[in-house]
Amino acid sequence: MIPIKSRRVRPKSRLGDGAIDREDGATPAAVILAPRPISYICSNMIHVCSLARLHEIVEDTGARHVVSLIGDEATVLRPHGVKPEHHLRLRLHDISAPLDGYIMPGEEHVADLLQFVRGWDRRAPMVVHCYMGISRSTASAYACVCALNPQRDEAAVAQALRRASPTATPNIRIVALADKLLGRSGRMVAAIETIGRGVIAEEAAPFQLDLE
Repeated sequence: MIPIKSRRVRPKSRLGDGAIDREDGATPAAVILAPRPISYICSNMIHVCSLARLHEIVEDTGARHVVSLIGDEATVLRPHGVKPEHHLRLRLHDISAPLDGYIMPGEEHVADLLQFVRGWDRRAPMVVHCYMGISRSTASAYACVCALNPQRDEAAVAQALRRASPTATPNIRIVALADKLLGRSGRMVAAIETIGRGVIAEEAAPFQLDLE
């Protein structure tokens, strides 16, 4: 089995993923992620990455299901080995309020995400990505774990997300819609608000979330 490699995270661009609805209030600074302990691939795992790392991570992990959350930033080519029916494409932008010319995440997007992840056979990992691997993908991965493990505490999942990704700043609208659809009574939103904003970066290092 192949270990996931850590990566240097460069300063966050204001034009990157999530720039539309973010008020950073902080000065970007270069961040070097400390090498994480080697984590070997298992099928019961959700991997999260940027578009730039998508094909690499699918190849390294042997993933056979992919979720792409992309607006108009780029065209996503389906990775080799992933069947068309196992690639969910959700066209939406990283905003949390209506904005002319942009597609706000809607209940139908999150409902499709939850339906797709529930159909995942877990015989191989799943990869969830957005453009920079910071906001839409982290919110969606969080929602997926909560959906597939309804007994797991929302705060525990949020804390696991923060430990796995210092840069994660989950899109709060995606989180709120998932909270509603999963009947979590606001606990998913509260847990994400507790972990706060992630380190500002222009691209996140790939990471993984365990379902358990």
